[in-house]
Amino acid sequence: MRIGILSDTHGTIPQQVYTFFAECDELWHAGDIGIDVLDKLREFKPVVAVFGNMDCSDMHHLLPQTQLFQREGHKIIMTHIGGYPGHYDKHILPLIIAERPDIFVCGHSHILRVMYDKGYDLLHINPGAAGRQGFHRVATLVRLTIDDHPKDLEICEFDKY
Repeated sequence: MRIGILSDTHGTIPQQVYTFFAECDELWHAGDIGIDVLDKLREFKPVVAVFGNMDCSDMHHLLPQTQLFQREGHKIIMTHIGGYPGHYDKHILPLIIAERPDIFVCGHSHILRVMYDKGYDLLHINPGAAGRQGFHRVATLVRLTIDDHPKDLEICEFDKY
């Protein structure tokens, strides 16, 4: 299964989303999405998403704050504000401890970060920010394959303007 992962679009969809994720089976959006973006992404691919701290209250009614789901036998937790290994957000850490996910996805920081957390035996993915809003200069997208283990992770970097 090919997965496209993005976050922090803040109401815009760059063209790179459609090209880089063309062969993906599903998209995971880690919040700060924007309601129009959600609808357009759903027309393009199946989407698993969470709301972010900058999403309007309507998004809070459409999406959960945290998603816990499985793909290809792997448990995934996705939320917007999650931190990273050694610095997990105090609200998500109890869920990580209780659920023991194989993959943890979050956004919010606008900083691309992919790392293995030995302490919790999980792959941490923050795809950075794909939108124009924010301090980042380079927008980023992540895609990977999930089968018996996550593999073939690729990153797309592009000017946010």
